Amino acid sequence: MIIDDFKAFDRYLGLNPLFPAVAEFLRTTDLNSLPTGITKIQGDDLFINVQQAPVKTRSQARFETHRRMIDIQVPFSDCEEYGWAPADALPAAAYDEACDMTLHDPEPPKTPEDVAVTYFTLHPGQFAIFFPEDGHAPAITPTGLRKAIIKVKA
Repeated sequence: MIIDDFKAFDRYLGLNPLFPAVAEFLRTTDLNSLPTGITKIQGDDLFINVQQAPVKTRSQARFETHRRMIDIQVPFSDCEEYGWAPADALPAAAYDEACDMTLHDPEPPKTPEDVAVTYFTLHPGQFAIFFPEDGHAPAITPTGLRKAIIKVKA
């Protein structure tokens, strides 16, 4: 996992061959002007999903992991809190290949708060990169927010 400000994104360009295209897209696109939903940048290998996230507490957040894609999460209307845990520490769950997602729900009475290793807050102008080994519980927000998830082929 990486957390940083947009102005420092170029230092990560060597981590994935598609990251230079991400940097160019971020430099030339006003995220606020994008419609809700998916905008393709380079087909299924690189696209952005703009969402309106509803109010969600830590105990309501669901941990997710991905096998084929890297998530670059970008809040742009308000702050967003995330839970993080290594994927191999999360409860086992079925993988949905069609959407490249595993949702890891702890056995009751445990909640996602019980499995989170850490929580952190992103502010507009910042991003978090989640690799396949990073379990993340996104969109924890007391007010709701508009955000983008840039999906990059791992």
